[in-house]
Amino acid sequence: MTNIPTDLLRTLVAVYDLKSFTRAARMLGVTQPAVSAQIKRLQFLLGTEIFDRATPGVSLTTYGEEVVHHARRMLAINDEILSAASAPPRPKQIRIGLPGDLSGPMLPWAFAKFRKKHPGYSYHSRSGSKAKFFEELRAGDLDIMVGMSWDKPEDARHFWKDQLVWVRSGATRIDPLGPVPLLAFSGECMCHRAATEALAAVGRESQLMMTSSTFLSLASGVDAGLGTLVMTRGRVCMTQMQVWHDAPLPPLPEVYTGIYVRDGADTGPLIEFADELVPMLRPRPEAFSEPGEVQRSLRLAFDTAETLGQQQARGA
Repeated sequence: MTNIPTDLLRTLVAVYDLKSFTRAARMLGVTQPAVSAQIKRLQFLLGTEIFDRATPGVSLTTYGEEVVHHARRMLAINDEILSAASAPPRPKQIRIGLPGDLSGPMLPWAFAKFRKKHPGYSYHSRSGSKAKFFEELRAGDLDIMVGMSWDKPEDARHFWKDQLVWVRSGATRIDPLGPVPLLAFSGECMCHRAATEALAAVGRESQLMMTSSTFLSLASGVDAGLGTLVMTRGRVCMTQMQVWHDAPLPPLPEVYTGIYVRDGADTGPLIEFADELVPMLRPRPEAFSEPGEVQRSLRLAFDTAETLGQQQARGA
């Protein structure tokens, strides 16, 4: 019986995920010819082509997609065996990475519901870049990832499409002749890049007025009139801000949001938690016609931030 070395499968998954032999080589710490040689050896062992040579870029054949799917499972089991032999049992913790505008007061409600069935788990979340989170998810250093992309997500357990919009408050003012003041989590934030690219396409300049790692701080900045913020339409109804329908600004593109769960034999509870996240992260507008506990918690958080901002302004 033919055995497939796991290093060949790991190389295949890296090439596919990164869409580049060169980037895969860099991540694996080998040369690009070495990566090409491993892919050729894997195809020789399997007796068929994995990558579709008739299409540009890194594209899989139908059989190749099946190979990648099974390769992820095999690598996850391989890593679990090594981890079990070399380290003490890992504490039950759900580690989740997600964009900053999807964090905040909603997630604890999903975790509170989850803990009624799984009381032994703790919860840790952080915001960051999708590319970094994907690497951590593949390595088993992250359990659940929420990521935004322009293209339809692959291997996501859940995904949906939403519209990026400009948001405002009653204090929002923009000089029609000057740079558009923007707020964002960082200069590399996907929503911020969408804003700057849309403005540049119509010849408008922009200025990053404020960055913050917390959404409440950015929302308070919009309330204070520091500038406008770009976010998904589905999230605006969870805040005190308004969609800027008649903004003197260019239209923005649609974006996909996907929820991903790491591979492994112990992912049953993680899948349950990922399912609990969907109604929190993909809110339906009609769900907020009557305020419930989650909405009251959100309103309290935003009202508290607004009150503190007003007190600080008076103190200054």
